[in-house]
Amino acid sequence: MKKWAGILFVLVVVFAAGMLANHYLNPRGSVEAGSSGGNESEIIYWVAPMDPTYRRDKPGKSPMGMDLVPVYEKNKNSNKNIVHISPEVQNNLGVKTALVQSINLSRIIDTVGYVTVDENNIEHIHTYAEGWVKILKVKTTGEPVVKGQLLMELYSPVLNNAQQELVLALKNNNQALIGAGEKKLLTLGMSQSQINRLKKTRLVAARVKIFATRGGIISALNVREGKFVEPATDLMTIQDLSHIWIIAEVFERQASWVETGQQAIATLSYVPGKIWQGVVDYVYPSLDQQTHTLRVRLTFPNPDLTIKPKMYANVKIYSNPFNNTLAIPREALIRTGSGDRVIIALGNGQFVARAVKVGIESGNYYQIISGLKKGDRVVTSAQFLIDSESNLKAGMNRMQGSTEASDANNDVPNSGGAPQEFVGMGTVSKVDVTNRTLTLEHQPIPSLNMPSMTMKLAVDDKVDLTGLNTGDSVHFVLIKQPGDRYLVIKIQRIEIDSVQQP
Repeated sequence: MKKWAGILFVLVVVFAAGMLANHYLNPRGSVEAGSSGGNESEIIYWVAPMDPTYRRDKPGKSPMGMDLVPVYEKNKNSNKNIVHISPEVQNNLGVKTALVQSINLSRIIDTVGYVTVDENNIEHIHTYAEGWVKILKVKTTGEPVVKGQLLMELYSPVLNNAQQELVLALKNNNQALIGAGEKKLLTLGMSQSQINRLKKTRLVAARVKIFATRGGIISALNVREGKFVEPATDLMTIQDLSHIWIIAEVFERQASWVETGQQAIATLSYVPGKIWQGVVDYVYPSLDQQTHTLRVRLTFPNPDLTIKPKMYANVKIYSNPFNNTLAIPREALIRTGSGDRVIIALGNGQFVARAVKVGIESGNYYQIISGLKKGDRVVTSAQFLIDSESNLKAGMNRMQGSTEASDANNDVPNSGGAPQEFVGMGTVSKVDVTNRTLTLEHQPIPSLNMPSMTMKLAVDDKVDLTGLNTGDSVHFVLIKQPGDRYLVIKIQRIEIDSVQQP
């Protein structure tokens, strides 16, 4: 009995020694196996949810007081530029994605213009014989008139004499003089209907009536009753506003996009929500010397006369469309000095940067010429933070002497001299679009050993400041420039309502 007890004691001691040796020789493997439920993923470091540059080799707190989250390397033999981000970090960053889709795109020229009268619809009223305005039916500028409306009655001795000559020719039945008399009265401005009435009644009209030959608005009124007028006198001007022109100005770089016949829309600030449809009527042959912009004439129907001359209008001109072309949302594209790229969501928390070739910009979309295929999923929110993580990881791979060739279709080439990027978070205090500067009240940036402060920063020309307002919470990426200056190369507004803390 004692012999068996001794053997059992020795076995227990050996088993305990083996467990202790395994614990001390491979403590990480035992923890990961227990925590991952058999998953071969390994934790390679812990990262701050709001700052991927803040890394630690063990759990802890970020400078903003948030729990560090693990970053896993799921497959050591996989593409080393793939970034693995846990669901908690994705939630904190508000990561959103969209599918690459095939749609119809048109270049859109977004500009402004001013309303003017269609010069083909302007009529100047004159007499062809001197005389006196006895009766004036139109009294004020801006008064509407219709075609055929009586405008005034003119007493003219010259016209009276010409009428009497025609009546005399009629009495004598002299066909040659009758024909000559009719032509003379037409030349002096009498209408054919008035001449026919004279031939029928043979009564000389003391005053000759002048009628409007088109409808419109009296834009100029230069006579009053009793005034003596001559053929050179511009009595009044009638403008037909049922069709109007909008003269728009297009930047020189967009001049080749515009052609006669293209569709256009116009909106007015004083009639929100209403859109007028028009066309490009004429493209002027030269640029404005002062502004170096190209003038484009657009014509629009205006049956209710809502559009007034000299108004300003917001105009969009649509070029000929590209049908069934690949496109991504505008916010998905990352534009840098070294090229354009997007972040692809591979699924299961994996992301990778991919170089793309971009075509036209159309509203909220960019045309993709190469680098993506239909159905790929691109990141549209917080993508520049993932891009920074990807750049850091690629840099680490280079420093470790990685000799693996990048996938020509998936990896983004990185030059060894690329500037280091620093990620921060803060609030916009001021936006100066003209001078390309931002004033930011930012939180600590650990990678720069920089405390919280307010800084005025230059902004890269490729960064879109549209829609950025004072008080917005933002993520941003800086690069350092000579003279201890910093340049904002990426910025993303944080949708506070959509971000949930874990």
